[in-house]
Amino acid sequence: MLRVRCLRGGSRGAEAVHYIGSRVRASRLGAGAACSPLRSPASPSQNCRTKTLLTRLESPASSLAGSRELGCVSRKGCMRWGPTQWARLLSESVVWRWRSALEVPSSPAGPCFAPTEFRAQREVVWLGRNLTGWVQRTFQSTQAAAASSQNSCAADDKATDPLPKDCPVSSYNEWDPLEEVIVGRAENACVPPFTVEVKANTYEKYWPFYQKHGGHYFPKDHLKKAVAEIEEMCNILKMEGVTVRRPDPIDWSLKYKTPDFESTGLYGAMPRDILIVVGNEIIEAPMAWRSRFFEYRAYRSIIKDYFHRGAKWTTAPKPTMGDELYDQDYPIHSVEDRHKLAAQGKFVTTEFEPCFDAADFIRAGRDIFAQRSQVTNYLGIEWMRRHLAPDYRVHIISFKDPNPMHIDATFNIIGPGLVLSNPDRPCHQIDLFKKAGWTIVTPPIPVIPDDHPLWMSSKWLSMNVLMLDEKRVMVDANEVPIQKMFEKLGISAIKVNIRNANSLGGGFHCWTCDIRRRGTLQSYFD
Repeated sequence: MLRVRCLRGGSRGAEAVHYIGSRVRASRLGAGAACSPLRSPASPSQNCRTKTLLTRLESPASSLAGSRELGCVSRKGCMRWGPTQWARLLSESVVWRWRSALEVPSSPAGPCFAPTEFRAQREVVWLGRNLTGWVQRTFQSTQAAAASSQNSCAADDKATDPLPKDCPVSSYNEWDPLEEVIVGRAENACVPPFTVEVKANTYEKYWPFYQKHGGHYFPKDHLKKAVAEIEEMCNILKMEGVTVRRPDPIDWSLKYKTPDFESTGLYGAMPRDILIVVGNEIIEAPMAWRSRFFEYRAYRSIIKDYFHRGAKWTTAPKPTMGDELYDQDYPIHSVEDRHKLAAQGKFVTTEFEPCFDAADFIRAGRDIFAQRSQVTNYLGIEWMRRHLAPDYRVHIISFKDPNPMHIDATFNIIGPGLVLSNPDRPCHQIDLFKKAGWTIVTPPIPVIPDDHPLWMSSKWLSMNVLMLDEKRVMVDANEVPIQKMFEKLGISAIKVNIRNANSLGGGFHCWTCDIRRRGTLQSYFD
């Protein structure tokens, strides 16, 4: 709040000059002043009010009671002042600064002002006149600029709403013809520190690996093979007519610290985990692992480019990832324990604050399906539901899964009315799809060898496929059984090696984020 003199009426800029004179006279002579060369003598009551005003201004903490000259004006109220009002306020502040310098002792019998005082007063008058003019010109130009800016903003709103027809971001489902995609990077990938949330999402046989290598790079030779596989995947996508974008390379081994935790990073390998495209909007997920807190940095330059070209861009609320977000006593002893906990709706992440990975959502036009998992809580799903309503409907589905994390290796929608459903993790709400006339396809058992390292996932990455359109699918070159399954469905399999890249926790769907698919928003459940 600002304590100022209430200024009324439509006075001109010249009045500020007299106002300065009265301030000088009041500061010099007080309530008993007689005459002034600047204006007619002031009445005792006027001088009394002026002295009261100056006293109030000198002691801003004092009460305002008993003075109609003062008021409490909010910033919003000040914004409605005109140029003259601001000139008065500024002029008064200038005179107040000069008050002590201009004070000259006066004789009760002598003239009101000595010649020296009069020259000083004339200088203040000159200063007030120029200050008043400057303030008026400044505010007039500012008001004109504001009006122009408002008109410009209105024009811009009309120009950008709706989004441009050539918006670079547009995807409503998992199967429309793919035109542009982000493919992740394996370079500099690091083993995450072995924290409670990592322990809850990994298999016991790999815990010694995390305890030994947490915070350091994944094995160099393995990373080299994974990088080569992903480069080949990018080349094949380009040959299929798809534009490929890549995240920025980052050194994920660098340690960072927030007020709530410290960690090293993970990787920029799985854009599906952190990004989801819904229509013309890119949504950045907040994530749930501390090692993934800053993962968005790898994609920021790409997303900014899409934003500049017309896409919508939303970042979900970032969790603090403090200890309250995790059940520090989450009991993990066996697969049976995990089944029991999941059936009871207990996970390592609590409901302390919203968190989710984008890979726990899968799209089918107006309907988006999500699961409560070790990395996605109900608050995170609710945030997505509210954010996307009313154009999209977010449904929660669940599975018989001892370690739910990311939906696309459990339930992968590959076409209109066509879904792959993991036989080891049956969906509890599968009747919803059957009643809607959907075809439920059970993929064959994966053939990946038991001795192949899968530090962050299961063998069911075989069904984590990427649809290029309804009739083309990118699939593991070594997974012959699932290739035959797609052939029976009339879908052509594009075979690509990805085994070493699988070890980092993702298949083709995880390693990519479809940015643009040629299609429109439709409902497949009405």
